[in-house]
Amino acid sequence: MESLSETPWDVTISGTGLAQSLLALALSRSGKKVLHVDRNPYYGGSEAAFSLQEAQEWATKVNEEPEHFPFEDAAVHCPEDNTRLSASRAYTLSLSPQLIYSRSRLLPTLVSSKVYRQLEFQAVGSWWIHRTSSGDDNGSGSLYRVPSSREDIFADDLITVKSKRTLMRFLRHIGKPEEDEAGSEEEDLSSSLPEYLNSKFHVPAELHDPLLSLALSQAAPQQTSAEFAVPRIKRHLASIGVFGPGFGGLLAKWGGGAELSQVGCRALAVGGGVYVLNAGIKSMKPSTETGDGVARVEVHLSNDETINTKAVLGSQWDLPNQERPTCDKVAKSITIVSSPLENLFPVTAEGAPVPAGAVVVFPASSLGRADDSPPVYILAHSSETGECPSGQSVLYGSIASPGAEGQALIEHAIHKLVESTADPDAAVVWSLRYTQLGHGSTQAGAPAPSLTRLSKDTFCFPPPNLDLAFDDSMIDVVEDAWRLVMGAQANESEFMEFEDRKGAYEEE
Repeated sequence: MESLSETPWDVTISGTGLAQSLLALALSRSGKKVLHVDRNPYYGGSEAAFSLQEAQEWATKVNEEPEHFPFEDAAVHCPEDNTRLSASRAYTLSLSPQLIYSRSRLLPTLVSSKVYRQLEFQAVGSWWIHRTSSGDDNGSGSLYRVPSSREDIFADDLITVKSKRTLMRFLRHIGKPEEDEAGSEEEDLSSSLPEYLNSKFHVPAELHDPLLSLALSQAAPQQTSAEFAVPRIKRHLASIGVFGPGFGGLLAKWGGGAELSQVGCRALAVGGGVYVLNAGIKSMKPSTETGDGVARVEVHLSNDETINTKAVLGSQWDLPNQERPTCDKVAKSITIVSSPLENLFPVTAEGAPVPAGAVVVFPASSLGRADDSPPVYILAHSSETGECPSGQSVLYGSIASPGAEGQALIEHAIHKLVESTADPDAAVVWSLRYTQLGHGSTQAGAPAPSLTRLSKDTFCFPPPNLDLAFDDSMIDVVEDAWRLVMGAQANESEFMEFEDRKGAYEEE
């Protein structure tokens, strides 16, 4: 095999985050000479998944080299009595777990590129709201399952008949096909979602938080516009039943985004791409003509090799001499609990699968905070995800309030959640806390993330999206990057449209 320096590369991709790995997948049948490097010893970038020991090593490195990571202030917390923890490798903990809606553009992309067979998806079933009522002596509160369908609403004993009627009016309104709305007067969605629900449909205040939870809004209720929330509630409802009854959300088994990244990387490796871990880009020289008359950038790697490449693509954290971008920040945590928390994963409809994931929302009021504070979201994963041993579960906490204050609220929410399970064996046995930097999507009208041209042959991916659900705009960014690399050839090919590799699946 030729050394890296002897090969005239068409493109060098720096970093193995999800955007870069999807680009690798898109280029896997292109015939281009692709070099894919990463300064880290692992795949996945900001979507990586770790064992316990790897998580500790990652936290140490984040604090030592913050300029290389879209993360900061990482710390592992482990009680002195950790006898209920299993071996380090029994865990696969995702830094950026994301819910994938059944209507997401990611899924048809994985199907048309033929890598879906290498993935296993599981259902995300229930949405829960934590409520503290005036009758609670200890303030622990209880979980309320958010109705997500007509059947759920009519079966709900806590919603009055009058409230059910108003709620159904709202759901029928947003469920109208787009063709039915053509030619009608454009709806005013400029107010906050609570104001919109109250003024137009008279939806009672106690149903505002449940509807906000379906929008996965990380902003406070009065800061969440109807323009932002209504299409997301519609997405949630439209996704239910697409792949089976009772659920509309999915998660990728064995580490979420990390598994998706590895599938993209494997596809490029099969197609002839070359991967080098522990080798980031140290420096670059402006492009000059090489021996074949083609202008290429001279790239120096951290493993002391030098290569020449037509184009370079990566994130701000994967390219040299980039200022740390101005980003939004969220506090996050990964918590292992010594209980399966089975009450969070009920079968939600006849014939539906047992869910492996659930969403639990703690409005500010349930944590003793003012209504203008953001909620805490907890994505609960059972051991069926392969992320923890049987009899345990993993709770991924997030709040749009970085730093110590946000972490304290997440910890408070997790304590309340563990209390609400009525499982005497439920206890926190390990946690990782950190702040993630990225592109927030709390309101409608924000500019879509896009590639940035740093020079005529170097391009930068946008910061990772901090949304709790997969952001479909990433597909557009990856397609733009693919078209840049392919040039005129992009007109002769369809993006991510591949035939099965001959013999690849004969054993299956």
